[in-house]
Amino acid sequence: MQIKNHWLVEARACPSPFFNERPNNELSLLVIHNIALPPLTYGGRAIEQLFTGSLPLDEHPYFEGLEGIKVSAHLLIRRTGELVQFVAFDKRAWHAGVSNYAGRVECNDFSVGIELEGSDNQPYTEKQYQQLTLVTKALIDHYPLLTKDRICGHDAIAPGRKTDPGSAFNWLSYQQSL
Repeated sequence: MQIKNHWLVEARACPSPFFNERPNNELSLLVIHNIALPPLTYGGRAIEQLFTGSLPLDEHPYFEGLEGIKVSAHLLIRRTGELVQFVAFDKRAWHAGVSNYAGRVECNDFSVGIELEGSDNQPYTEKQYQQLTLVTKALIDHYPLLTKDRICGHDAIAPGRKTDPGSAFNWLSYQQSL
């Protein structure tokens, strides 16, 4: 994998308006999330539409609760292994929300957010793990403050509020792959 101008060359670009500048140039944490829209539903364009502010709220009853939400991640890894990038890695995507890592708040300021298309209790695909490993290695190679010891789930930085990537995520296998 190759990162050029803070974009993953192998990813399809789908720029989100939901980002801003980092308060510093620090990028030292990788946060793994999951997302399915509607819940437990995979495929389609709803995730991309949510992250670009174009989700048709009348398309599904669940979407009505997302009205006005402004959220993004840097990268989505679909169940097929497809990579979709929404925000350049040097910019602050809006993925972590109220968060704390090792005593530091506002994790969006210094982290990359990767969404896996999935749900807490359903196994992720082998293609997703393969892509996540390759992307993680590329990020670690490109950004010197990011190390394999500074990777966590959304649940770790927002305990009690978030549960992703969930019990179905195989941390041991992922960490060993790095």
